[in-house]
Amino acid sequence: MDVYTLVGKSGTGKSFHAMNLCKKLNIEGIIDDGLFIYKNSVIAGISAKRESTKIGAVKTAMFLNDEIRDEVRDAIKKQDPASILVLGTSHKMTDKIIDRLGLPALPQDSERRINIEDITTPQEREMAHKQRNEYGKHVIPAPALQLKRTFAGYFMDPLKFFRGKDTGAAAERTVVRPAYSYMGEYFVSEKVIDDIIMCLAHEMSAVGRVIHIVQYPKPEAYKLKIAIKIRKGYPVWPSARDFQKSVEEQIEKMTAFNIAQIDIEVRGIN
Repeated sequence: MDVYTLVGKSGTGKSFHAMNLCKKLNIEGIIDDGLFIYKNSVIAGISAKRESTKIGAVKTAMFLNDEIRDEVRDAIKKQDPASILVLGTSHKMTDKIIDRLGLPALPQDSERRINIEDITTPQEREMAHKQRNEYGKHVIPAPALQLKRTFAGYFMDPLKFFRGKDTGAAAERTVVRPAYSYMGEYFVSEKVIDDIIMCLAHEMSAVGRVIHIVQYPKPEAYKLKIAIKIRKGYPVWPSARDFQKSVEEQIEKMTAFNIAQIDIEVRGIN
C-alpha cells in the first residue's frame, strides 16, 4: 500500500482539495478527521467534526479511542486500497495516525509527503480560512448521503464538482457546521416544525387529519413521530410513505436540519 500525507494548518482547505489530489494521483482511500473514506464512500470511523469540543475533535482525529481505531484498521484491511491519503495539521500528527492505524511508515524525505502549499494558491487558502473562521464551515470529502446518519441534526450542504470527462462522475464534498465551531446558537422552534407539517398535510389530499406531532430535537438525532388519519378512498401505506417523504424533504429544505427518523402512525380513515 502506498501511503500519502497532506499537511496544512486548520482552515487551509485540506479536506476540500483532498479529492482532487486523490483523482490526480489515483489514490483510493482517505483518512480525514477520524473517518476512513474509500471510493467516495464513508466506510468506518467517527467524524471529529461531531465532537462538542476541539480537544475531543483532536482525540477523535488521532484515533485515540482503541475501539474506533480497531474498527478503522479492520475496514482498511478488508477494503485493501492500493493507496491511501492521510490528512493532518502537521507531519508529526499524520505520522502518529499512520502508526495508530498500522499503515506503512513514510520516510521523512518521501515525495509522498505533500503540503497544502504545494497544491493551492495563497488566494485559495485565504478563502478556506475565511470560510472556517468567519462562518464556522468545515468540509468533509464525502457525499452528504453518506453522512446523514452521522450528522443528523447538523447543518449540511452538499457540494458537487465534476471530476473530468474521463470519469463522467461528480466528486461530492459536504459542508458541515460542527458543534465546537458554532458562534452563538441557532434555534428552530418546535412550533415552526409543527406548522410545516400541518401545512404539508393540508396540501396533501390523502391526509385527512394530523392527530399529534411528537418531536425529539436532539442534535445528534432529530426524530419525529406523527399520527395521522388518511382520507377514505386513498391507499393507506403509499399515502403515508408519500407524506413521510414530503415532511423529510421540506423540513430539510426549510431549516437546513437533517432528520434522522420520521415515524408515521396511521390511526384511522376519515
